[in-house]
Amino acid sequence: MGTRLAPSRSFRLPALLALVLIAAVPGALAGPNPLTASVVKIYTVFNRHNTIEPWQRHGQQLRQGSGCIVDGRRILTNAHVISDQTFIQVRRGGEARRYTARVHVVAHECDLALLTVDDESFFSGVPPLQLGELPELQDKVTVYGFPEGGDKLSVTDGAVARIEHGRYDHSRAYLLTCQIDAPINIGNSGGPVIKGGNIAGVAFQSLAGQGIESTGYMVPAPVVRRFFKDIADGRYDGTPELGISMQKLENPDMRRACGMTTGQTGVLVNAIYPDSSARGIIASQDVLLTIDGQPIENDGTIEFRPGERTFFGYPMQLKLLSETIDMELLRDGVRRGVRIPLTRAIDSSRLVPNLHYDIPPEYYLIGGLLFEPLTLDYLAEYAPPAELLHLYLNGEPTETRRRVIVLTKVLADELNIGYHDFQDAVIRRVNGQNISTLPDLIAAFKNNTGTYHVVEDIRGYRLVLDREKVAAQNAALLRRYDIAKDRHLNGPAGDIGLMNR
Repeated sequence: MGTRLAPSRSFRLPALLALVLIAAVPGALAGPNPLTASVVKIYTVFNRHNTIEPWQRHGQQLRQGSGCIVDGRRILTNAHVISDQTFIQVRRGGEARRYTARVHVVAHECDLALLTVDDESFFSGVPPLQLGELPELQDKVTVYGFPEGGDKLSVTDGAVARIEHGRYDHSRAYLLTCQIDAPINIGNSGGPVIKGGNIAGVAFQSLAGQGIESTGYMVPAPVVRRFFKDIADGRYDGTPELGISMQKLENPDMRRACGMTTGQTGVLVNAIYPDSSARGIIASQDVLLTIDGQPIENDGTIEFRPGERTFFGYPMQLKLLSETIDMELLRDGVRRGVRIPLTRAIDSSRLVPNLHYDIPPEYYLIGGLLFEPLTLDYLAEYAPPAELLHLYLNGEPTETRRRVIVLTKVLADELNIGYHDFQDAVIRRVNGQNISTLPDLIAAFKNNTGTYHVVEDIRGYRLVLDREKVAAQNAALLRRYDIAKDRHLNGPAGDIGLMNR
């Protein structure tokens, strides 16, 4: 719903985030357990895209995780277990044979995925696990999976310690999480957390390596249920957000300044982002009082169960895109009800997007100048300059700036002598045109009829290239650097570019 209400602005690069996490200390199984046949070990071969040289990949690597068989001859696991995959195999608990699997659907945002196996014998005689309900605090749960340190199935008991919203390391989405106190090791991500014979959640991350022990997290049953509901039509559309930024109203003087009466609680709207479905319904300086009939506290929480509170956007996050949410707001001292269509998914309102998987980075290369939209993927490749990190943490989109376009590097050539040390320059204008998105930048080069291409960054520095020389030599430059295309665009613009012939 916005980046201003999260309880912390701490930033950790993905290299420091929890890896393929949640596991249990290996232990012996006490007698036959009918659930063990439904638990799956997953072997993933993956190859991540390289945002520093976006026409390349980093090279093949291996990853292992866990999963479980669910209805429809499918395997439920974490998205991060199979992200950027090129080949997947699976093996049932207690079996030796590996089967080739493929991705059925993936939702990186909530870190969930479904796999399937074309060989139906893999599922023969195995009862699928059923999805249960959100457990209560202190409920006992059992974690199943394949942690490092052994090859056999591990089963460990724990208890639910905390239920609240938190950051999903894989996507940085702010969603409901469930903390458990089962011991944590690398390798059991995607494994089922069981209560009463049903899936209470999917193990997915921990705080291991941060000096905190026995603190693991599962994607809780309500988030899993919403994932299943979303993909009923065969695709994942995403979790809704309003596309606005807000702040808490814990200060009494601020509440009075907003025209709130004693006893009224809520959060203050600061900005409405471009293309927000709330535009024209919610305005800056409105106070949001209720959501789906539930009062919003001044700290931005609601009571979702008796005595338990979490982020007030939770009722909206359980809905699907194309549905609506009812809210009450305070404007100029007048309370009014509104109904808002839900059309935007989490991350769509960010100036600098969070992590992406399974798709190549967008870029445009002309005259040796490499331009890319700034993303967390790019920042995670190395120690980023402070100004780029600031844009990720605090930047907000506007009508004139939907994305941050960066000149990431210059591939040395006689066309660009004197510019070879330019890198990480945030672009303001190209050929006199303000730049808001990568298609804007490409159009500014394409439509230029002047003698020179002129690139300006936000500091006022300029790079000037001879337009006719660039047109004549660009293909040769691509061949010299063994680059197949001068661009890649995701979405409607498609992957279109100058082929290296």
